[in-house]
Amino acid sequence: MKLTNKTAIITGGGRDIGRACALKLAKEGAAVAINYFSSSEGADSAVAEIQAAGGKAFALQGDLNTQAGVDALVGKTVAEFGGIDVLVNNTGGLIARKTISEMSLEHWNAVMDLNLTSTFLMVKACIPHLKHGAIVNLASQAGRDGGGPGSVAYATSKGAVMTMTRGLAKELGPNVRVNALCPGMIDTDFHNIHTADAARRGFEASAPVKRQGVPEDVANLVLFLACDDSAFITGANVDINGGMVFS
Repeated sequence: MKLTNKTAIITGGGRDIGRACALKLAKEGAAVAINYFSSSEGADSAVAEIQAAGGKAFALQGDLNTQAGVDALVGKTVAEFGGIDVLVNNTGGLIARKTISEMSLEHWNAVMDLNLTSTFLMVKACIPHLKHGAIVNLASQAGRDGGGPGSVAYATSKGAVMTMTRGLAKELGPNVRVNALCPGMIDTDFHNIHTADAARRGFEASAPVKRQGVPEDVANLVLFLACDDSAFITGANVDINGGMVFS
């Protein structure tokens, strides 16, 4: 197994991509700490599935926009598992589609906090415990192309995550590698809530692979970037979008 005797933190791990990452990394031997904000059922069921297979995991509710939420997650992980080897920063979201003219400062700040500040706080808190290992950030195709209608704030925050990834790779190397993923159309609640069905069908018709992605597609790439198979990759923002955007 690729992550035997390793410990991984998965933020936003109660559903969709985060939950798939937790299950994938645990299957490869990692002890997994799952953060969730409101998806308790998905987080708890993931823990039960991991433990039933003989793995180690816990789920902890917390708001990672706050120092208290971050410190509780990192502290419990170190106390229970003895350290941190992998950090997957998956917490994030669009909140709502708003044009600049419609957008309040409160909305702008909320999106930045959710996608960018939470990543900053988690990285900063984990660094003292992450002597060797990997950080994998979840950015977005929107960080490359500006996103769809009403997603300027979201796209900007994810572009900042991409830039942070490059800077952290330089700052934390050689012992810690830092990479990010830029998912496109993945079949998750994000698009169930924010994307019209006609747009999703149009994607399927246009994409070279003729389908939407699924959370497991992203989890497979997270595993690759988290383990030694990608030992010579750092500072990369890796596209996973079915061939719709090339960079």
